[in-house]
Amino acid sequence: MSWPPSFPCSKFRHVFGKSATKEHSYDGVPISRSVHDNHYCSANPCFIAVVTECAGGGAFLVLPIHCTGRVDPQYPRVCGHSGRVLDVKWNPFDDYCIASCSEDSTVKIWDIPVCGVQRDITKARKTLMGHSRRVAIIEWHPTAENLLLSSGYDYKVLLWDVSQAGTVIRHPVRVVLMPVHHRYPSEALLLSVSFNSDGSRLAVTSKDRRIRVLEPRSGKILQVSSSKTHRANKVLYIRGLKMLLSTGSSPWNHRQVVLWDPDDLSEPLYEEDLDGSAGVLFPFYDSDTQMLYLAGKGDGNIRSYELSSEKPYINFLMEYRSLLPQKGLGVMPKRGLDVNACEIFRFYRLIAIKDLVEPLSMIIPRKQSGVFHEDLYPMTAGNRAALTAHEWLMGINRGPVLMSLRPDAHVENPYAEIPADRGQIRKLSSLRFQMGPADGAVTNTNLYFVEKLMFQLLQTFYKQQDEIRSLKEDLHQKDVSMQAKNCILNSKKRCKTDFTFTDSLLAFCQGIKASFSWWTNYSSLSVHMQNTCLEKCLSA
Repeated sequence: MSWPPSFPCSKFRHVFGKSATKEHSYDGVPISRSVHDNHYCSANPCFIAVVTECAGGGAFLVLPIHCTGRVDPQYPRVCGHSGRVLDVKWNPFDDYCIASCSEDSTVKIWDIPVCGVQRDITKARKTLMGHSRRVAIIEWHPTAENLLLSSGYDYKVLLWDVSQAGTVIRHPVRVVLMPVHHRYPSEALLLSVSFNSDGSRLAVTSKDRRIRVLEPRSGKILQVSSSKTHRANKVLYIRGLKMLLSTGSSPWNHRQVVLWDPDDLSEPLYEEDLDGSAGVLFPFYDSDTQMLYLAGKGDGNIRSYELSSEKPYINFLMEYRSLLPQKGLGVMPKRGLDVNACEIFRFYRLIAIKDLVEPLSMIIPRKQSGVFHEDLYPMTAGNRAALTAHEWLMGINRGPVLMSLRPDAHVENPYAEIPADRGQIRKLSSLRFQMGPADGAVTNTNLYFVEKLMFQLLQTFYKQQDEIRSLKEDLHQKDVSMQAKNCILNSKKRCKTDFTFTDSLLAFCQGIKASFSWWTNYSSLSVHMQNTCLEKCLSA
């Protein structure tokens, strides 16, 4: 039975991928050689963090988002872990706070200065010590402030409140999953996690390759998949369509993409085999455009789809292809995209064989460039938390605080403002302000103006860097054109010189030929005279 098309006139059917040039990429980054199925990269509008390969511990680079080009091999790093770093995640509500997990069984929270990393950072703001084996997965809560989920190879899934006092936190606020009576169930060893839009449900894939839906506050398992034709590896909540998406493999080891109803995991809604490759498929979903991107580890291609709540649920749009395989991918939040260029999604591809981090922009072609298109950029999740960690732990659920991507737009927070005293004090320490008692107290108003001024200065600096880069490109193009003109003039001069030399050589050859003909005639005449004299002598 063939279903009628649900995508008759999609406005995203002409989407295409545009990779950045090497000058606008991050070259010379020693990307981690770890074999875990993580992304090893995280980005926000200010910085990009990449897990790097190093000896004697774990480290990762934090680069300003506009500082592209060749990276200095001696660039300072964040290197406080004693084991290999397995993943990093930026705080969605604080562009200067990042979490990292490591093989040393710890999770660390780092403060990044506004001006960037100027020297090696070895001291973390918080160290979370609740796991006994390596920690492979970390995930921030989508709406509550300072809530972080961690999963380790000790079969524990813990929920932390990083706003607690002290530099070392040993007790999580919630234990989602853990071993019971020294039994280590396979469902507690997670392969991926995903929160729904308000953080009230948690979807996970486990070592037994099944999908489970949990209540994250209590750890109660609500749904378990029972399909024998799909072995799940990664899972993702499709926010806005009330569906789950998973990627994995079939019994014949074909890579699959499957859609589920989160309230009933007994049978999948949609199932499709893609190819026979062995790499893990990473799913990425944009709830604003309802577009799905599938990127395989070790592949050079990224597939784009459009999803719908009606059958056939999924529509293929296009496939970006590259000869360079990707080890992992980072994603820029929507508030960091270039809306004037009609950019709807941006990847950061980690190309380990080239030590290169390559930005890849998904663009919708439009006739009018430099104009804000409201149909491409609806209201999206912003960088403000909807509730505190304490409110969420008490059972309150709230959706994300939305913001507009239109330049100079301001949207009021529908919820009560969250006190930001701790965040301001932490930002103050990250800026490394030192004021003694005699200097007077620092008020929240002063902190606000200082942060606003620093942000404006950074934006001005980045704009000036972009202008300098464009001027350098124009100058380079002019130099190339001047060199081409000089080459043309030199070639013309050479042609004239070669023509004169050719004429002289031709005249010289003609003279030699004339001389040779005269000598030949003279030689023949002299021989004739000698023969005549000899005959006369003989006759006498």
